[in-house]
Amino acid sequence: MANILRELTFDDWVAHIFDHEATGPEWYFDVDCDYWNGPAAVTVEYITRLFRDPLPHMAPYSDEQLRQGLWYLASNGASDMMFALLDDTVPLQTRVDCIRSFYDLFSKLFAPKCSPHLSHLDERGANPINVVCYMWWDLCPVAGTVGDPAGEVLNSAVLDVMAQTLDLDSIACQESALHGLGHWKSAYPARNHEIIDSFLARHPAIRPELRSYANQARNGCML
Repeated sequence: MANILRELTFDDWVAHIFDHEATGPEWYFDVDCDYWNGPAAVTVEYITRLFRDPLPHMAPYSDEQLRQGLWYLASNGASDMMFALLDDTVPLQTRVDCIRSFYDLFSKLFAPKCSPHLSHLDERGANPINVVCYMWWDLCPVAGTVGDPAGEVLNSAVLDVMAQTLDLDSIACQESALHGLGHWKSAYPARNHEIIDSFLARHPAIRPELRSYANQARNGCML
């Protein structure tokens, strides 16, 4: 029978996410697995704390465990934790700060750990973490309502993080940001074009495959 977790220390919350074998079916698909359902404010606080300084907390775990745990944390089909970012009982600035901490996750964990492979081409030999980096903005249900003042603030923060991520010296992180921008093109076409055009102008020597993917993202042609 599932155990609903409502009170965990930060360290116990991190262990709940990552301290599982990653050799078979994901632990969180077991109907009897433990499930975090703590207060939204605590969830946002813990996510921000983890992402601001990820390496000390994730160092004990293998890359496969990190892939599994980050997918669980991000996905609305697994933990649902990211829905806390849309909970208006949590102060808006607190939620914005959490979204901005995503950049720290990319710069401090994904950029150094991901291998230089393109996931949209299924290039062989990629680090297990590459796939969750690539799918990050697909997995995270962080989009606020377009036209709603609070939603626009959240969405602006997301777009800012994607734009920042494009300047990381990591083809995997750049691909992830382009993937996200492609999905957000229909809601924010002008911002999409501004960010991607600026990226392409600043980085004329990127791989042709990544340039092609950037142009797909600019047109909103994402799978």
